[in-house]
Amino acid sequence: MLRRCAPGSPGPRPVVRSLPRSARALRQRLSQCAERIPETEAVLDLLEKCPEYQKKGDFPVIVFEGLDATGKTTVTQAVKDTLNGILLRSPPASISQWRTVFDDEPTPVKRAFYAAGNYILASEIAKASTQAPVIIDRYWHSTAAYTIATETSGKVQDLPPAQDEVYQWPEDLLKPDLVLLLTVDPEERVRRLQRRGLQKTKEEAELEANSLFRQRVEESYRRMVNPACQEVDASPSREEVLKTVLQLIKKHC
Repeated sequence: MLRRCAPGSPGPRPVVRSLPRSARALRQRLSQCAERIPETEAVLDLLEKCPEYQKKGDFPVIVFEGLDATGKTTVTQAVKDTLNGILLRSPPASISQWRTVFDDEPTPVKRAFYAAGNYILASEIAKASTQAPVIIDRYWHSTAAYTIATETSGKVQDLPPAQDEVYQWPEDLLKPDLVLLLTVDPEERVRRLQRRGLQKTKEEAELEANSLFRQRVEESYRRMVNPACQEVDASPSREEVLKTVLQLIKKHC
């Protein structure tokens, strides 16, 4: 099954093989699975409608990254309201109904689905940023960070070196103006998750059970470049976090 859906020729490293870094590579990988996974055709149709190189409008594009329960939903909504902006999420609504289908697939297929969501989302960003500031709940950095952490075993020291290409933004994907990484103390994050009482994803369960995995995800976020993540401590009150975030937006955008 994996052989049918993964690239035909093995790459030099598992992380590189697991994360297609262009829309063309994504289409090739997903096309290999179209007969077995009917939903793939719909994803491919949406990808085909995306312009090859997408340009943003005159309004700023601000991405919020971070693990679950770091406050992304609260902060993104507050920033959207404050700036009278447009709030978008990854994966976009047009494909989010198929997450459960692709979450059960081998890693190359699963990662291709989430990477494709970024390119489909970019079309929405390009249009929305001509009308108002765009606030995004997760984008490419999430896709890359979770892929790197999953495909690397062991400690943070075992991650690809900081200069590795896996931390680079894809050349054909629309870039945001600012990426903010929300972080909280691990114990506080778990308490927040418990209070929410939501069903955990497989990756969230892994984050909670495996501290090394969590550390690899967070360090992968920190190594992203072009654009890099600006880290924000989301432990204080909602008002304090919002104030910090708005100051960063004013400074960089």
